[in-house]
Amino acid sequence: MKILLVDDDAFLRDMYATKFKEEGYLVVVAKSGVQALSALKDEGDVDVVMLDMIMPGMNGIEILKAINELDLSKKPSCIVLSNQSENSDVDDAIKAGAVGYIVKAEMIPSDVVREVKKMIK
Repeated sequence: MKILLVDDDAFLRDMYATKFKEEGYLVVVAKSGVQALSALKDEGDVDVVMLDMIMPGMNGIEILKAINELDLSKKPSCIVLSNQSENSDVDDAIKAGAVGYIVKAEMIPSDVVREVKKMIK
């Protein structure tokens, strides 16, 4: 299974990438929405996109909407991984196409991996 991890924070991006690789996932990383959209076009079938809500350039909602507009042979499941935890943030993400929403501050990285596994089954 291939995951695209999108976060502008290099430390978090690398930490989550390591955790998912340890579980046997193929991981592609992007530090911006523009890079994420490019990776989706260039990488072939991506199964899951995990993205932050607050990033420079494009925010998570804009990225979710842009993913929905891409002409991909297979649409990835999108999961938000953010510290934004207001109900309105979650509602907006789900309306924009996210299948799940994880608040970073509420889980350690290994719990995030387990939660993502549940969401994509």
